[in-house]
Amino acid sequence: MGLGNLSTRQKVALAMTVPTSFVLLYLLFRRRSQGAKQLGNVTGRGAEMNQIQNEDGQKLKNNGDVVNKSSPEDTEKHDAKCLPEQRVTETVSQKPIQRKSDVAAEIKKTLKERIMIMDGGMGTMIQGHKFDEAAFRGEEFKDHSKPLKGNNDLLSLTKPEVIYQIHKDYLEAGADFVETNTFSGTSIAQADYAMEHLAYRLNKCSAELARRAADEVTRETGIKRYVAGALGPTNRTLSISPSVEQPEYRNITFDELVKAYQEQARGLLDGGSDILMVETIFDTLNSKAALYAIQELFETDYQEVPVFVSGTIVDKSGRTLSGQTGDAFVVSVSHARPICLGLNCALGATEMRPFIENIGLNTSAYVLCYPNAGLPNTFGDYDETPEMMAGHLSGFARDGLVNIVGGCCGTTPTHIKAIAEAVKPFKPRIPPADIHPEAMMLSGLEPMIVGKHTLFVNIGERCNVAGSRKFAKLITNGQYEEALSIAKAQVEAGAQVLDINMDEGMLDGVKAMTKFVNLVSSEPDICKVPLCIDSSKFAVIEAGLKCTQGKCIVNSISLKEGEEDFLKKAQTIKRHGAAVVVMAFDETGQATESDRKVEICTRSYNLLVHKVGFNPNDIIFDPNILTIATGMEEHNEYGINFIEATKMIKSTLPGARISGGLSNLSFSFRGKGVIREAMHSVFLYHAIKAGMDMGIVNAGALPLYDDIDPKLLRLCEDLLWNKDPEATEKLLEFAETVGKGGKKATEDLSWRNESVESRLAHSLVKGIDKFVVEDTEEARQNTDLYPRPLNVIEGPLMKGMSVVGDLFGAGKMFLPQVIKSARVMKKAVGHLLPFLEKEKQERREQALLDGIVLEEDDAGSGTVVIATVKGDVHDIGKNIVAVVLGCNNYKVIDLGVMTPCDKILQTAIEQKADIVGLSGLITPSLDEMIHVAKEMERLGFKLPLLIGGATTSKTHTAVKIAPCYSQPTIHVLDASKSVVVCSSLMDEGQKEELMEDINEEYDEIREEHYDSLKVCKHSLMVWEPMHPVFIFDG
Repeated sequence: MGLGNLSTRQKVALAMTVPTSFVLLYLLFRRRSQGAKQLGNVTGRGAEMNQIQNEDGQKLKNNGDVVNKSSPEDTEKHDAKCLPEQRVTETVSQKPIQRKSDVAAEIKKTLKERIMIMDGGMGTMIQGHKFDEAAFRGEEFKDHSKPLKGNNDLLSLTKPEVIYQIHKDYLEAGADFVETNTFSGTSIAQADYAMEHLAYRLNKCSAELARRAADEVTRETGIKRYVAGALGPTNRTLSISPSVEQPEYRNITFDELVKAYQEQARGLLDGGSDILMVETIFDTLNSKAALYAIQELFETDYQEVPVFVSGTIVDKSGRTLSGQTGDAFVVSVSHARPICLGLNCALGATEMRPFIENIGLNTSAYVLCYPNAGLPNTFGDYDETPEMMAGHLSGFARDGLVNIVGGCCGTTPTHIKAIAEAVKPFKPRIPPADIHPEAMMLSGLEPMIVGKHTLFVNIGERCNVAGSRKFAKLITNGQYEEALSIAKAQVEAGAQVLDINMDEGMLDGVKAMTKFVNLVSSEPDICKVPLCIDSSKFAVIEAGLKCTQGKCIVNSISLKEGEEDFLKKAQTIKRHGAAVVVMAFDETGQATESDRKVEICTRSYNLLVHKVGFNPNDIIFDPNILTIATGMEEHNEYGINFIEATKMIKSTLPGARISGGLSNLSFSFRGKGVIREAMHSVFLYHAIKAGMDMGIVNAGALPLYDDIDPKLLRLCEDLLWNKDPEATEKLLEFAETVGKGGKKATEDLSWRNESVESRLAHSLVKGIDKFVVEDTEEARQNTDLYPRPLNVIEGPLMKGMSVVGDLFGAGKMFLPQVIKSARVMKKAVGHLLPFLEKEKQERREQALLDGIVLEEDDAGSGTVVIATVKGDVHDIGKNIVAVVLGCNNYKVIDLGVMTPCDKILQTAIEQKADIVGLSGLITPSLDEMIHVAKEMERLGFKLPLLIGGATTSKTHTAVKIAPCYSQPTIHVLDASKSVVVCSSLMDEGQKEELMEDINEEYDEIREEHYDSLKVCKHSLMVWEPMHPVFIFDG
């Protein structure tokens, strides 16, 4: 069923919203639930059901007596509870299912020993029976008001013997797991057939059928078989509006989905499911509702059972229908701690391979994979034979990518048998113990990793009705679409997380938060970053969480209302899978002194970690940035207290992060922008050194620490560190010397009198694009110094960017300021491009006069494929490299940003590349570069690999990347060095000499690195006993 049962109006509306993806999804899910046309013979039509077994495999009567043989009477009695005459109650008062054995431990043990097998397509097998309307209706539903053909789940009631035999056929083919016939088993999906009242019964009876088949084959073979209770995605979506005119509208709520999934899960558990499997996820928020429902049941009514999670990548973009990348999807659902996590449906095995590999690289769970039998052909059939599909999946197994394999649409027991045989010789994937140790994982449409090497994280502050008059006015006037432009501007300016706050007296906070977050979800350029749901009202926080498919931050909770309230809220946040900001506030009030801040944060940490089970890496403390310079002496050390508390918290509470709202610090000087901005910059400079990880700031308005007026800088330093009792008065006097709004009355243009090289450097460092074109042109016309346009790039422009890089590395520039500098650089290079092209054309014409014909795509000095790796959208450095190499007669294939590994390597093959270059600005790019190097080694590439970008280093390349690839792997410092390296690599004589030098240098770097680790390890051994150690299990 799935999306196959949308009304005509819904189909049209959905198709208008996302024309290609949703139409594709409609077709995919119709096929997923109803099944493909039969590919082979379907066995077991009309087969008789066997009896239920006790734990020893003996056949039981309904009264529990052991009998020696099956009889029609016994079978009839067993099935009676699922027959029309004796309906099962559909209340939620069922008793918890008690398990005598630890199913999770059993499955984990087997997964370590061998690759396990999932069953194949239920719909495919049902389709082979060609049931008509009467068959779907049966006797009980013969007078039902709506057509029922296509409601496969109903066949568990009207054709139970067929469903049972399908399960048994898959089990006998080698499946370890069979999924229940409940893909559309929620009341929401069944409402399309006016059968929502049967949801509990459908699920319970379906689970009982699968249970009987699994127990029967377990007894016959001696190999334990398991029932996976299937929870499908429903035919609604929480992240996408069905109305193109109302992007904020949803035709289902999170709470409605939770209720429906809980009813379904109860039926599945009461029917005997060993596992709950949330599958075919096209919208991560839907799956989060299912996981929320399951976790609530485990906390209240049911013994915990293993949870499997399987997403669906809808096309070769590597994204779900709701826009998330595979790794962002993993981050979003991992809070539920699924034993297995993977992908199914939509794609065949060959198309799925890069995406299932990506899942494995980003999870410590076991990986499951059950693709379709290829892609559907023109007639909607699946053409991959069992042998073809088994061949593909055996490759997955051989390369250590999977732990469980099976089939989805178009697969039959014959496919499963072939797959089981094909993967048998191979060892299962060994899950890594920890993918990103000591890192906070967040996600929007894309993942965000906040690790120990991550620089300060800017949380955009302007989407806050309490902090931005413009935003507040737009929201209170109902101008939500216009308010989105503020959110977009924040992300474009470099905000890595977007704070949203709707706390205003005249607003309905819940409605406003719901509407705005839904609108944000409709804008990929905004929702690609994680959100920070910010409110002093927990109902408003919950409203935001219920609209967010990614893993966000909650700001905030505290002990103000006592431990019970704190723990209840924390448990809800954990169930939603969010990180949390905890204020240094308890029952007695707000902490102002360092010791009190640490005391409250330590107490909160222990409650979260040991009572709630929070991952310490998901805890963020806000030790309270309070206002200084108020005229009250007791406030003078508030800044110092925050910084000192930050140091102590980071040294004693492992994994915890530090954040704060920066605007509070300078509230005494509201209306004096230049003063406030200087105070913020000075405070951040010192707080970041102390361990502050992130903050709610208007990063685009922060001046560089070194650029602050020397007198103002000294006053801010004295004020922060309480060095001068007259600092407040002196700063007030200084404030009188600046113009309206606290900005300087006149713009200082004295730098315009300096040399053109200095002017260009100034523009780049300050992010000023007003004069950069005219200055670039002036430099270009100075042919004595710069004979070629390329020399301007390699000279003053690169020198300016080097200064930017140095300031960024020293913590004196933040990412938004670096991005502004990059845009100035891009504008300067853009001005030079026509002259570079003209030079290239003149070179071609001269070659023609000399009798040499150069083709348009002639590789010249060689072909270089360059790309910003997957997960990274920064490209200015790479673009400059492309220009420089192009001007030196190299053919450059620039693949842009967010480039998947398989695309890079496929392009290198197709274009007969001589060199591959990888670029990245953010820390996660380093891991992706390692992955690309490993893939190049696995596939037998012989090409040199160049590594560049702001986050890269010679040490990282030598220690982490080069050992993964046996061919030349070289870190290139900047664009100006790229030509020298490439030309040396293209000359066999120079290449050998270059690699001798590189290898010798990298060997020394590795040796020094490992020696330093030994020293560090020794130091830790001495230090460790001095502090309590908190261990988070799982």
